[in-house]
Amino acid sequence: MRNPILLALAAIFVLLILGSTIAIVPETKQGVIVRFGEPQTILNRYQPNEDFGRTGAGIIWRWPFIDQIVWIDKRVLSVEMERQQVLSTDQLRLQVDAFARYRIVDPLRMYIAAGSEERVSDALRPILGSALRNELGKRPFAALLSPERGQVMDNIEAGLNRVARQYGAQIVDVRIKRADLPDGAPLESAFTRMRTAREQEALTIRAQGAKQAQIIRAEADANAARIYAESYGKDPDFYDFYRAMQSYRYTFAPERSGQTSIILSPDNEFLRQFQGRR
Repeated sequence: MRNPILLALAAIFVLLILGSTIAIVPETKQGVIVRFGEPQTILNRYQPNEDFGRTGAGIIWRWPFIDQIVWIDKRVLSVEMERQQVLSTDQLRLQVDAFARYRIVDPLRMYIAAGSEERVSDALRPILGSALRNELGKRPFAALLSPERGQVMDNIEAGLNRVARQYGAQIVDVRIKRADLPDGAPLESAFTRMRTAREQEALTIRAQGAKQAQIIRAEADANAARIYAESYGKDPDFYDFYRAMQSYRYTFAPERSGQTSIILSPDNEFLRQFQGRR
């Protein structure tokens, strides 16, 4: 107590020693302990399907002043690709925006190859653009509007993942945010071609439907004629009587009364059903 300045300096020194010895590892971080520039230990390394609270997070001890901790995020990170122009196989120039999500799964490799997440993103960004141009350059613009788009994304993700592994990263997902045609004549021309193609496809579908309908109708009529023939063939007299009644019903229908006059002799063949059996 006689020398408070000395006591304050001693307290500060103790706090510095404790601060350099004790470190708290967050749940969302993984770290690499570096000693004299050489990595020594991995802290709270990412493990698939690990339970929250059962990781390597918490208080750790290190050598004071000689051990440094390089913190690396365990969460999913994102890399945005700048808007680029891509030429499709049908000679359409597309303005494409895309992004990729990745996670650092090998912090030691990441530290040795890149040093930080920012450098990993900088390395993956041009690779994403190149993979996107190569993949979309093999397909027409309509492929982006069809289920084939999923296959395109899978191919881009596989190509990008091969590069990401060199930096201790794993690609989680790749998505195209927008794929637009340039404004002006190219856009109108593309709309015209798409409209014409859809109209031709609609005509083809209608023609095929009409053809199928005619086939079904013809088969139904033939089947009905066969059934009628088999049924009426069992009793020709009844068939003759039935057809005569249908003819009378049509000829002498009430709605036709007063419009037409019919004069027939009593022995006319058309009226034979009124004459009875002979």
